[in-house]
Amino acid sequence: MKDTHETNLPAEEVGKLEEAKAPVATPERTAEENGINEVPKAEETTEETSVVKVDTPLITADEEDSVVEGKLSKDEILEKLAELVNAATDVARNEVDALKQAYYKLHRNEVDELKRAFIEKGGEEKDFVPPVDETESRLKELLLSYKEKRAALLAEEEREKAANYAQKLQLIDQLKELTESQDDFNKLYNKFKEIQQRWKEIKLIPQEHANELWKNYQMYSEKFYDIIKINNQFRDYDFKKNLELKTALCETVEKLETEPDVVSAFHQLQKLHQQWREIGPVAKELREDLWARFKAASTVINKRHQAYFESLKAKEKENLEAKTAICEQLESIDFASLKSFKDWDDKNKEVIALQEKWKTIGFAPKKSNVKIFERFRAACDAYFKQKGEFYKRIKGEMEKNLELKKALCEKAEALKDNTDWKNTTDKLIALQKEWKTIGPVARKHSDTIWHRFISACDYFFEQKNKNVSSQKSVEQTNLAAKKALIEKINAMDETDYTEAMAQLKECMSEWNAIGHVPFKEKDKIYKEYHEAVDKQFDRLQVDQHDRKMQTFRNNLTDMSGRERGKSKIYSERDRLMRQYERMKSELQTYENNMGFLNISSKGGDGLIKEMERKIKKLKDDMELIVKKIETIDETLE
Repeated sequence: MKDTHETNLPAEEVGKLEEAKAPVATPERTAEENGINEVPKAEETTEETSVVKVDTPLITADEEDSVVEGKLSKDEILEKLAELVNAATDVARNEVDALKQAYYKLHRNEVDELKRAFIEKGGEEKDFVPPVDETESRLKELLLSYKEKRAALLAEEEREKAANYAQKLQLIDQLKELTESQDDFNKLYNKFKEIQQRWKEIKLIPQEHANELWKNYQMYSEKFYDIIKINNQFRDYDFKKNLELKTALCETVEKLETEPDVVSAFHQLQKLHQQWREIGPVAKELREDLWARFKAASTVINKRHQAYFESLKAKEKENLEAKTAICEQLESIDFASLKSFKDWDDKNKEVIALQEKWKTIGFAPKKSNVKIFERFRAACDAYFKQKGEFYKRIKGEMEKNLELKKALCEKAEALKDNTDWKNTTDKLIALQKEWKTIGPVARKHSDTIWHRFISACDYFFEQKNKNVSSQKSVEQTNLAAKKALIEKINAMDETDYTEAMAQLKECMSEWNAIGHVPFKEKDKIYKEYHEAVDKQFDRLQVDQHDRKMQTFRNNLTDMSGRERGKSKIYSERDRLMRQYERMKSELQTYENNMGFLNISSKGGDGLIKEMERKIKKLKDDMELIVKKIETIDETLE
């Protein structure tokens, strides 16, 4: 059986080895276990090639997660980078690269935010110039310093390898002299063990000399054992000691099968292989079984390591497919169909949801990761650019509407003190109709401008009503008539539904035809009237919805027959419209909140039922308001 050896790589290449799905380490045996004529082939790697210097991470697992998730600020990143530069001998390049990438990710995000703010303030994207970031200069200084230090370390390492190579050549010459010496056995043996110990202590050598150097060392070592004919007692002692050490190595490798960190287990296996090579041979009859045990345990670790990187590669492919699907969704947005605030608001929620989903997806394959992110960023930028242009255009239209409504306010305010009641009434009604033809204004001005306009109109009509004073005797007569009508309603006992409803509607029309009653009696008589009407509605089993509509129609008929009736009808219509919009907004809020509730959450079932009850009531109330508005429109035709 022939030896195989692991590959020795410089410390700075360890990170690349992992990323490139490092080749599986293969267990190997020493030439001493195989006989003097069985030496490694030229293409096989040697003892020195297995020495892998793994930099000790200066960034802990929690700190590394913070870098990846973007939890560190730029100052914290620079501070951590400065620490790494000061300890360049113990730093892996991927730690520095992670900090660099995290910094530029924050830097790009800051520039994007500044650009977005610049555009939202009215600036053109082409005119945006990002401000100078002084921390970037500091970052470049640290990276340059790190590069220089690493270059110096590599140069020093090459010098060290050359010196080690020269020392090992000397050791081989000394070993050769032992094989040709006729000195005392014990003296020769002690020199031989000393050479072996010194050989183990010398690690890194130039890669191109490693294989030949190892074969020469093995050849003279085997020759020493054969020529000197080492005393069997010493040889048996060595075999026994080596058996204990190699058995312990087998047990250690077998325990690595349960190591949860697959990458860590693989690197530990490399070190154990190096130890195996440094331990001498065991008794010939035990070599095959011991080697088979060590090799079998090593194969399990290697297969787990290979499977881990294959699964990682498959997951990255899935991530790329998921991110590509998000890009396609963003790129397929039909901007021509987004014509209202609601359309843009609904679409904006979809885009934000896609951005949040993107954050939950892990890395894509390295060769595609940057490209897919650039595609995603371009699609998002295109969407928000179109959104900004829409709001900019609508803002101009709203400002124009505001100026038109201000002009109507000024006209209404100029008419509010006029005592030509009839002509002024017609003019104000005309202004109210014109008001309806003007589109919406910005929400922050909507209530203020409406209150200004309606206040001027109300002031005029209040003054007009004061001028047409009601006589007390008429109010008393009206009070008596309304009391008599209430008694008539209470006395109704008609059983035929149609006939009874006809009588009730007639009474309600009579009620609306009767004028005002004394103010102090108004609430009381109105309450008695409604109680009487509700009593008949209950008797005739009329539902609440129909009752409200019947009462509204009668009130509307009464309102239209009075002076300034149309003005009040318009005011009522506007009030209902505002009430409808408010309910619509409230309904949307409830429906959105339903998405955050689920039955499995604590108290979720009760909250959902309560939310559903409120949504149903709102919908019923909105339906009633729509019918009222339709009734008003029929009256105004």
